[in-house]
Amino acid sequence: MKAPEALKNLSRRIRQGLARQYPDAACALQFDGPLQLLIATILSAQCTDVRVNMVTPALFAQYPDAAAFANCKPAELENAIRSTGFFRNKAKNIIACCKQLVAEHGGEVPRTMDELVKLPGIGRKTANVILGNAFDVPGIPVDTHVLRLGNRMGLTTHGDPEKIERDLMVLVPKKDWTMFGHRMIHHGRRICHARTPKCGECTLARFCPKIGVKITNHE
Repeated sequence: MKAPEALKNLSRRIRQGLARQYPDAACALQFDGPLQLLIATILSAQCTDVRVNMVTPALFAQYPDAAAFANCKPAELENAIRSTGFFRNKAKNIIACCKQLVAEHGGEVPRTMDELVKLPGIGRKTANVILGNAFDVPGIPVDTHVLRLGNRMGLTTHGDPEKIERDLMVLVPKKDWTMFGHRMIHHGRRICHARTPKCGECTLARFCPKIGVKITNHE
């Protein structure tokens, strides 16, 4: 699928603007190795990265590998991750995921999308985070920020994350997928907020279509 020339030009200007504003954007989750990133990403659902980063150092010290998570007592894991919210479901997914890693992958995190999404608690967004940040395999994780900004900037008209991912993959060079995702997330957190985007402070405002944004006089 080829994108219209005007859309390609808009995408290029957005990418260049984000690159200037966030040249060193990176994953906000702190991790050492693929397994730690996988666990941290599961914990980050409906939780801030700051909170996850507060929980994981002690968690990874207590459970150093997939086998340790697979064999842990659910109540103990739930207690360790309680402050991240939805702790029972997260603990269930972490244990099931690690049991599968041990049984099918020798305790190692697989390196392909097809294998990752077969793991309990791992969808395409989480898989793309793991692939891009642990294995340097390009991917665009479509979280709430990327979903919102993609539509607001006119890069997609979809609400389904997989369709948005496909649209962005057409517009963004493959080598830039992971960094583009980081920069969109940074921009969504700092400037392009859900309810009150700071368009007056945004370096992309000159060419962003601001779809769905109610522009006030002070913007």
